[in-house]
Amino acid sequence: MTVYDARAIAEILPHRYPFLLVDRITEFEPGGRIIGIKQVTINEPFFQGHFPGQPVMPGVLILEAMAQVGAIYALTLMEDRATKLVLFSGVDNARFRRQVVPGDTLRIEVTPVRFGTRVQRMRGEARVDGQLAAEADIMSIVTDRSEASK
Repeated sequence: MTVYDARAIAEILPHRYPFLLVDRITEFEPGGRIIGIKQVTINEPFFQGHFPGQPVMPGVLILEAMAQVGAIYALTLMEDRATKLVLFSGVDNARFRRQVVPGDTLRIEVTPVRFGTRVQRMRGEARVDGQLAAEADIMSIVTDRSEASK
């Protein structure tokens, strides 16, 4: 079982503040699953407008956090990961079950459904205190970093 802290995640993902939405990886089983943690704090920039006086983490950012955990899974298994990007390409079966608010710890579990060198499909679940907050099937493609900028 592999664990990654924030520094290790920054070496894997190209995302940076304010768009890096994974604080640590607590479990990683190649061929199995990966579990990531997002500490949701009132200092998140999106809470200024979503919603003033009643902050709620936007569902689309919960999906993005799932995609980032899936990207960590994919990139960790690639020898040439420094030259690759994992791009979010689609979502199916997204459901939001409870609000995610400041002070929550979002536990994101992602399991590969179809894992190839170019296209991946993963199943994500985000939980707070054991309660399902969101779930979705996340699709992504792997591309060379040099191709992504064209």
